[in-house]
Amino acid sequence: MIIGVPKEIKNNENRVALTPAGVTEFRKHGHTVYIQTEAGKGSGFSDELYSEAGATILPTIEEVYGIAEMIIKVKEPIESEYPLIKEDQLLFTYFHFASSEPLTHAMIERKAVCLAYETVEKTDRSLPLLVPMSEVAGRMAIQEGAKYLEKPMGGFGILLGGVAGVKPANVLILGGGIVGTQSAKMASGLGANVTIVDISLARLRYLEDIMPANVDTVMSNEYNIRELIKGANLIIGGVLIPGAKAPSLITRDMLKLMKPGTVMVDVAIDQGGCFETSKATTHENPIYEVDGVVHYCVANMPGAVPYTSTLALTNATLPYALQLANLGWKKACENSEELRKGLNVVNGKVVFKGVSDAWNLTYTDVKELF
Repeated sequence: MIIGVPKEIKNNENRVALTPAGVTEFRKHGHTVYIQTEAGKGSGFSDELYSEAGATILPTIEEVYGIAEMIIKVKEPIESEYPLIKEDQLLFTYFHFASSEPLTHAMIERKAVCLAYETVEKTDRSLPLLVPMSEVAGRMAIQEGAKYLEKPMGGFGILLGGVAGVKPANVLILGGGIVGTQSAKMASGLGANVTIVDISLARLRYLEDIMPANVDTVMSNEYNIRELIKGANLIIGGVLIPGAKAPSLITRDMLKLMKPGTVMVDVAIDQGGCFETSKATTHENPIYEVDGVVHYCVANMPGAVPYTSTLALTNATLPYALQLANLGWKKACENSEELRKGLNVVNGKVVFKGVSDAWNLTYTDVKELF
């Protein structure tokens, strides 16, 4: 198969979808790999390294899309890329369709085969291609939140861990999944008082067992959230419904209950966000303020630490990408339920229920494709 890796062009996205090591693996299986020039530069991989691994370097994104049967990316295509996508071309990347109606309609119109990292799912319901970036984003959420709590950045002016004689900050984490767990580890390690809320009592029991003494668990409901936000300095939104729009757990009217200078980090912004007042931001302009509350809603948080993120992501995606290249997407998805669940839009048909529900589109059962 002919594999194409374009340079990411989303704002401040420095990750790359394939490392030189990945190129070597594709070449071992007899595939041809084309890399756009400087695609790996932001992650520390030069064109020379890709060439030595057996890839062919192409100067433009148009040439990469034009020659490839499978495009491997990190982030969803943006508007300037839509016309480059061909009918039947396989795109393997993060899509987050439920947060972007224009993207959904564009991929339907292009009749591409869109296989989304975020909905590839194992039999135990885990999301193997979302986990590594959720780990990075969860840890970064505390790092960024701590920064924007500083007074010059618009925050309350509190140190997460406090000092002797001064209480530490209160961190509220919505969701006890991968993002929430990693956020709690980082925040508790810095000495903050941490509260995790989740709707699963079993998950809360597990977190109660593994977390240090400065982490509390509380059942998630509107009443409890309204009470907890009154004393919170930093709020992390880490709620995920795979492939579907995230629920708004903090509404606009709740902001008036918070202290001025409270910081909210919405890690779920890729899926529409779990704060009603959330809107996607970039690393260039990461924050905005609503009713005195600082919102950090960067849609590609791991892009700020591309070396770590690229290696973590490609460790997870490469085995699946090889299956797709070796067998073709149809046979690979027929053989693997994990990959089959990654199919979202195929040849103009929406085959993932969360996407059709988000935009009131006709749903086609993925089984009809085989």
